[in-house]
Amino acid sequence: MVIEDDPDVNQRKNANSGSLRTLGLTVCSAAIGGTFQYGYNISVINSPTNYIQRFINDTYWERWGTGLDAPKITLVWTFIVSAFSLGGLVGAILAGPMASRFGRKHTLLLNNSFLFASAALVLASRWARSFEMIVAGRLLVGVNAGVSMNVQPMYFGESAPKHLRGAVAFSSAVFTAFGIFLGQVVGLTELLGAEVLWPYLLASNALPGLLQLLTLPWFPESPRYLLMDRGDREACVRALARLRGGVAPPEELEEMQQEMQEMQKQRQQHGDSGSVSPWALLRDRTLRPQLRTVMAASSAMMLCGNDSIYFYASYIFREAGIPAAKVQYACVGTGLSEFTAAVASNLLIERVGRRRLLLGGYGMMACFAAVFTLALVLQSQGVAGMPYLSMACVFTYILSFGVGPAGVTGILPAEIFDQASRPTAYMIAGSLMWINLLLVGMMFPFIIAGLGPFCFLPFGGVCVAAALYLGRVLPETKGRTLAEITAEFDKQGPKAGKGNMEPGTLELGVVCPLTPLKALDRFSPMKPLTPPEHVSSLEPLSPLDPPTPLDVKPEVFPGIKEDLLSNNQRG
Repeated sequence: MVIEDDPDVNQRKNANSGSLRTLGLTVCSAAIGGTFQYGYNISVINSPTNYIQRFINDTYWERWGTGLDAPKITLVWTFIVSAFSLGGLVGAILAGPMASRFGRKHTLLLNNSFLFASAALVLASRWARSFEMIVAGRLLVGVNAGVSMNVQPMYFGESAPKHLRGAVAFSSAVFTAFGIFLGQVVGLTELLGAEVLWPYLLASNALPGLLQLLTLPWFPESPRYLLMDRGDREACVRALARLRGGVAPPEELEEMQQEMQEMQKQRQQHGDSGSVSPWALLRDRTLRPQLRTVMAASSAMMLCGNDSIYFYASYIFREAGIPAAKVQYACVGTGLSEFTAAVASNLLIERVGRRRLLLGGYGMMACFAAVFTLALVLQSQGVAGMPYLSMACVFTYILSFGVGPAGVTGILPAEIFDQASRPTAYMIAGSLMWINLLLVGMMFPFIIAGLGPFCFLPFGGVCVAAALYLGRVLPETKGRTLAEITAEFDKQGPKAGKGNMEPGTLELGVVCPLTPLKALDRFSPMKPLTPPEHVSSLEPLSPLDPPTPLDVKPEVFPGIKEDLLSNNQRG
């Protein structure tokens, strides 16, 4: 007896397979020119450190007939490294307007113009005998990274189905770690790490950008952007159908329509942009606990010193006593460690939870920073085997960062802020990340020079402070709705209404600033009040003071305004 397959079941399987294939290719095409570039450009600058410093000194000698001493060369090198962070800050500010004007996909495509200009400057720098062109090139590639770090997660979140949003969002961290690892491999002396090839090494980031230009135009734009920003329902349905295997799911279209209606309400409240301005978010006392949490997490992510390891990996391993011939391979190991941790984080985050991973990551980083410091001190006293213990501590430090802070920090604004506040929260968090990365990048070589074997103690202190603070204020967000998360934060913030009242309104439970009336109890609008219950608690007006009109919101306390006014007149 032959049992024939159900054609409807086969059709659904084929649709799901086509959906995953299209979505996966879209993710790869966007990420290879997106967060991959951030990781690649962090690590690729490490290998040619000595060559570029020698080029700086030679160029200065040719111009002025004298060389630079070591501190001045280090200062110029710091400008080259930190220009990437400064450009990232500019890119983070540009990302929002570009994404709204050009769309998510086209913004990623246009963003490659910064990349190609950077590659041209770096390639021409040795011919022009100008290290300033390297600074300009790193600034432009930083702009590219800043734009992609904000726009790519937005593109992924708006294109993925609900049950895959977590996995798709975390692919950004995986591609960042993969970029770090590949940049270190390409920088080996056997490939592009030789002295004569360093301009080509720094310009090699143009190849992933070119690959994105050739592939991303074939994939659809964000369906939510097409519907909510451009108002093109037909284009939205076509894009959604391609991303879902041929048919646009009706329930997903209905969800988008509901989001669009909510966004229209928000636009009426906050203006045409539909989002809260940075100043409004900073002034909103009801969202201050969430904002403090995101700002602390974003700052700690950069101040913990993990990304500085990639900027100055050669310095760290030389200080740890690793032989010069093995330093480049040790650097490759750091990238492999974070890549492994990023993959593990994707597998663990929905099982273990955000809070536990974040706090555990910072706790382990603090421990390994202490062990690393102890190993460096013992090494300075001639204890055998300490250089390799130091290298192991660096690897475990990076692993701890990849499992916890690197994977969790980026999703916090999406989970604890509403639709109106979320873009601004991302902008504030992203700006803080780039500012702190700039500060650490400029200070780190001087920290090494000044503190010697104790150079990681400040970063260990940041990890301890982050674990303690976030452990106190951050609730678990896994599997919880925004309303439930907001209720947890409300317990930390000011009581509802305090400090945010309009002039002339009466807040029950506190002294009203415009009248001598007092309400001794905080009444719930769900509990009807009888006249004796509140009239008896009111103090009569002084005969010298004229009655002051009260502005009690009737929609919150129906009928109480008339009762208070009539009681005032009787007094």
